[in-house]
Parts: sequence; C-alpha cells; structure tokens
Amino acid sequence: MVQKIRLVIPEAPSPQAVAVTQTRAVAKGGIRLGILDNSKGNADHLLRFIVEGVKALLPVASVVALRKDSVSLPAPAAILDQLAAESDYVLSAMGD
Repeated sequence: MVQKIRLVIPEAPSPQAVAVTQTRAVAKGGIRLGILDNSKGNADHLLRFIVEGVKALLPVASVVALRKDSVSLPAPAAILDQLAAESDYVLSAMGD
C-alpha cells in the first residue's frame, strides 16, 4: 500500500503529496520521538510543551532532542541523519 504525506507550510505554496517509499514499524514500547530545535528564542520551551502533550496522548519510548547551531542555516546532514536513524517521528518548531 502506498501512503502519501502532505506537508503544509503557511508561508509557501502547498507542495504536491509525495508517495512514501518506505514505512517504519513502531516498537511495542512506543514511538521514538525526534526533536529539532532551530535555536530561536523560546523554541526549546515550545518543543518541551509539545513533547509533554504527545507523551500524554501516545506511548513514547524515547526522545532525541538536537539543536541547530544557527537559526539562519539549515540543519547539518549529521543532525538530520541522526534524527532519521533514531526517530520514528520528528518535530521542529520556531519560537520568539
């Protein structure tokens, strides 16, 4: 079965849905949650609040929280690779 994921970015035109090429099985102990902090002020507080909400709704086996060095630069490949390897789902947020 081919699944599609649609990302909505309020500042940009809506992208076309993309077919999922592979799926991940979620372990019985819960999801592995990845957190990407973009290093803006208060992003860490917002992400912590969201993680608490997710934990209240779903079983969470682990949380991997990483932070970009610069708000104006994309996350380095090493950070993205680590999140992809250690997470089932990744959350990212901006704050101010």
